[in-house]
Amino acid sequence: MSAALPVLDPALFEVAQGARAWPFEEARKLVSRVERTGQTSVLFETGYGPSGLPHIGTFGEVMRTTMVRTAFRLLTSDSIETRLLAFSDDMDGLRKVPTNVPNQDMLAGFLGKPLSRVPDPYSDGYPSFGAANNARLRAFLDRFGFAYEFASSTDYYTSGVFDEALLRMLECYDQVMEIMLPSLGPERRASYSPFLPISRHTGDVLQVAVIERNVSKGTITYVDPATGTTEETEITGGKVKCQWKPDWAMRWFALGVDYEMSGKDLIESVKLASRICQVLGRSPPEGFNYELFLDDKGQKISKSKGNGLTIDDWLSYASPESLGQFMFQKPRTAKRLFFDVIPRAADDYFTFASAYAGQTEAERLENPAFHVHFGAPPVFEMPVTFGLLMNLVSAANADDPAVLWGFISRYVPGTSPETHPQLDALAGYAVRYFNDFVKPTKTFRAASDKEAAALADLAERLREFEGSTDADALQTMVYEIGKTHGFDPLKDWFQAIYQVLLGATQGPRFGSFIALYGVSETRGLIERALGGELVKAA
Repeated sequence: MSAALPVLDPALFEVAQGARAWPFEEARKLVSRVERTGQTSVLFETGYGPSGLPHIGTFGEVMRTTMVRTAFRLLTSDSIETRLLAFSDDMDGLRKVPTNVPNQDMLAGFLGKPLSRVPDPYSDGYPSFGAANNARLRAFLDRFGFAYEFASSTDYYTSGVFDEALLRMLECYDQVMEIMLPSLGPERRASYSPFLPISRHTGDVLQVAVIERNVSKGTITYVDPATGTTEETEITGGKVKCQWKPDWAMRWFALGVDYEMSGKDLIESVKLASRICQVLGRSPPEGFNYELFLDDKGQKISKSKGNGLTIDDWLSYASPESLGQFMFQKPRTAKRLFFDVIPRAADDYFTFASAYAGQTEAERLENPAFHVHFGAPPVFEMPVTFGLLMNLVSAANADDPAVLWGFISRYVPGTSPETHPQLDALAGYAVRYFNDFVKPTKTFRAASDKEAAALADLAERLREFEGSTDADALQTMVYEIGKTHGFDPLKDWFQAIYQVLLGATQGPRFGSFIALYGVSETRGLIERALGGELVKAA
């Protein structure tokens, strides 16, 4: 079930007028729109093509749009009704078989069919491939707590919701063609039509030329390639589907969409759809173009290729809130969306969320945690970072978060899984992430003579700090050891610590690591490293 909209703090209404975070800048476009039109409600829309598993980019569009919605509510003192429609284009034809789903041979037999009429390859009991992927998307949106309405293209076409808009499109057929044809190649122009009839013989979504149209009857005529027969069909009642750019414009017109964002790769498509929407008789929605998400090789992520993270991938290793944090930061900058971005996103989220309680109202509106939680972030503290926990997993050889709690509760007295459930969850994520991604890449090396002498000195100096959890004092001592032994720059000293003791090229603030892992335990780790045990074990 879609969540209810969170209640906003009225004390923030006035402060919001000066807020600079990007969701407020976007929301001000809508404020101007409302002032210009006098409308009393605003419709936000996000689109999803269920031709493959929903990837995080799809989620990001809903997340970012909701952030703009929250900002708009604040700027208007929550006096304008807002709705968010998550629209699935599940009447689109299956153009190719995704590489990341089962039963591909079966799917190959349904190429050209609407996604809502292709069987479920997962065998999960859904009526179609489109329905199965729609369910996966909705499950995550519900899990995160979005307030939204879900819409199916198939439902809207077949139930008549789009009938009036489709008939208007037929009236404006020539103008729509004038907009679209210059954007197409010569071969494509010959067969192009904004309407794609559904073959009554094969059930395929047909890319065919319209040879006749009758506005008064609401019909088009075409030649069905499967039979060679001339067919006349109504354009209403789900008997046709629009090409996607005209479809986009028709949807904006029919539903009265006021805001929709899209990827940078769709800038030209937005322009064409906006012109068509104006021809139909309505102003196109406000919106902005975000930069693309890239996989580990720098390629655009794709549902059909499955070359990016899925929603379940991320949630195996970090919280939904950390994903929201990733989406908030720099939406106009292209970003890698792969497993290696997760630890940083997790720590960034907890840094901002922990700071929220001590901030002024103006500062809170710039805090990503405010936007991630749609104006109502929880209050908690996170005394240990994701990165630090992963290094603790390594040093303690822990496969169970319960082992980590022995160290955590000593480092921060009074903490437990019950008092700090977010930290308990983070410990579980850290164990899983370390074992799957860090442990296979760890490479320990022996210390050079200079490094060995400095590490031995560090072990000896640590005797003076037995039982200490003063991370700052420990960090200062580690710095002093590096300077005493002539490491210049000092980063060479810390890199040696990470490589020799942790089997990594980079690591945490080492004073914090000692405080968490324990002084005596760190001395033991140094002794094992200098004795060659860590290299042998690896």
